Amino acid sequence: MIVVRGTATSDEEKCVSMELSGEYMLMGVKATERDVIRHEGPDKCVIEWWMSFAGSAEYKGAEFVLTRAKPAPKPETSQATKKSQMRLGNFSVSLAVKDLAASRAFYEKLGFRVFGGNPKNYMIMQNETSTIGLFQGMFDKNILTFNPGWDRSAATLTDFDDVREIQRAFKDQGLVLTTEADESTTGPASLTLLDPDGNPVLIDQHVAKPK
Repeated sequence: MIVVRGTATSDEEKCVSMELSGEYMLMGVKATERDVIRHEGPDKCVIEWWMSFAGSAEYKGAEFVLTRAKPAPKPETSQATKKSQMRLGNFSVSLAVKDLAASRAFYEKLGFRVFGGNPKNYMIMQNETSTIGLFQGMFDKNILTFNPGWDRSAATLTDFDDVREIQRAFKDQGLVLTTEADESTTGPASLTLLDPDGNPVLIDQHVAKPK
C-alpha cells in the first residue's frame, strides 16, 4: 500500500518531500501499492496522503488517484535510421596515377606496402589502418571505393549488405546513380554515383550475394 508523507519547511507552509516508489504514478513519480483505499479498475487506485508539520502527529491530508505506470514504448527504427546503418563494405581510395612505379615508391615512403594488384597498371597498398589503390591509365579521377562482402584482407564475409540492397536504399533516398547493378543477378556487381562535388563513389562487390 502507498504511504505518501510530507516534511514541513521552516515556514511550516509547504510540503517539500515525498517518498514514493514502485509501479503507480503520482505527479510524475512512481509509487508502490501500500495505503490503497480502493481500486478503480485494473490500472487505477486511490491512496491517502498523510502529512506531518513541525513534528506534529501525522494526519490525512488528501486522497489521490494513482494510475499504474506503464513502460515507455521502444522507439521504432525508422527507415532513414536503417539506411544510415547500411554496411557499404571495406573502404579504400582509388587514385588515378600517371606513373605507377613512382607512386608506389612515394607511398612506400609513407609506410604503405603492396598488398596486391598487377604491376603493369594497378597496385593495392596498405598500412596498418588504411587502403589505397594506384591505377594507371584506367580512369581519370580519384574514386571513393567500397567493397561489400570483403574485409580488409579481401576475405569474404558471411554477413554483409548486398550491393543490390544498397542500390535500392540509395534510390529510396532519391540518390541518382550513374551506373547500376543488375537487380536480376546474385553474383558480383557494382554501382557508381557522384557526390555533390562530382567525386565518383564506387560500390564494387566482388563476391556473390550472401545466403
